[in-house]
Amino acid sequence: MGQLGTEIRDWVISIAVAVALAMFIRTFVVELYLVDGPSMMPTLEHQQRLVVNKFIYKMRAPERGEILIFQYPRDKSRDFIKRVIAVPGDTIEIKDHNVYVNGELQNEDYILAKSRMDYPKTTIPEGHVFVMGDNRNNSEDSRFPDVGFVPYELLKGKAMLVFWPLSAWKTLP
Repeated sequence: MGQLGTEIRDWVISIAVAVALAMFIRTFVVELYLVDGPSMMPTLEHQQRLVVNKFIYKMRAPERGEILIFQYPRDKSRDFIKRVIAVPGDTIEIKDHNVYVNGELQNEDYILAKSRMDYPKTTIPEGHVFVMGDNRNNSEDSRFPDVGFVPYELLKGKAMLVFWPLSAWKTLP
């Protein structure tokens, strides 16, 4: 094999390794997502692009306050993005426009407006989270039966970073 053949082989190997590495990273480590809709305003705006850590929930459970991506329970081809409000064993209640977790009033300085609807005091079952959008009055979330408590097996990852547009670049809780 001549020098040109060796050079072509080296390029093909380099490209194959790069493609395999990119596929591995996208499948198991991080993925890019597009925010679709206003349910997470003002924290996230429609059409912003995010980096999502797909590996973290294989190592630990979600925590209150984290923003995560999950498969919509009624149509697993759709992904939703919401904030974790309560975790297994917590009680959640929404009354008089306020959210209470374990009987404690939540200070939610990240929301667009307080919820206009109440939600009865309920305990989050093991292996599930209760999620809500930051735009409480324009969000399909755990308050509604078609979403309900989100099982861990539907979680796709934790939103880590807004990277586009560049003017909106920020890390997420």
